[in-house]
Amino acid sequence: MSGEIPAEKKFKILVEINRATHFAWREAALRCCPGLDAQKLVSEMWEITGVRTADAYLKHLDPSKNIAGQVAASIVWSSQCMGEDAHLEEGEKPGQYFVKHTACPWHRWHQDLDLVPEDRPGCDRWFEATIRTFNEKLGTGLRFETPGRRATRRRSAPSPTRPDPSCSQWRHPGDDAVLPRLSGEAEKRDPALVGLPGDSEP
Repeated sequence: MSGEIPAEKKFKILVEINRATHFAWREAALRCCPGLDAQKLVSEMWEITGVRTADAYLKHLDPSKNIAGQVAASIVWSSQCMGEDAHLEEGEKPGQYFVKHTACPWHRWHQDLDLVPEDRPGCDRWFEATIRTFNEKLGTGLRFETPGRRATRRRSAPSPTRPDPSCSQWRHPGDDAVLPRLSGEAEKRDPALVGLPGDSEP
């Protein structure tokens, strides 16, 4: 084999190596600690990842702009960097944003390894830890919601304990579940949609 490997090809291979490493470490930890709960192990990994993700996003945050939009855009940016088909959509209410995934290689890996029950809960823990860390450090009121399985595309009435659910909801590929939404306190922030970060990491 000779010649330089194209950067795009190297990147695609690298992200697959990253996913393979995740599952290898999972297996190694369970072998070394046979009594360890696999779901708890994976959930804790995503908890740590979420806190560190928020710390990274905070370095690039513009406090004069809508916080919810920036966080949602940053999550989309991170998802795209991991090879996921994700994009940001603005909700019908000011300060509401959807993170929409239409394809995710993490889901394929979980399917291939018969670990689908760990897939969506891991994503949820990442989102939850990221949002919670933002609120703790900024004093904001960001809220995150992943509606339950087999939910209707729209809900007819808001819940007093959750964000207003008037916007459309989308389904997780292969899991028949709707994906998360972020909403912020619109009255405190400019509700203008914040686009995806550029070439620099969020």
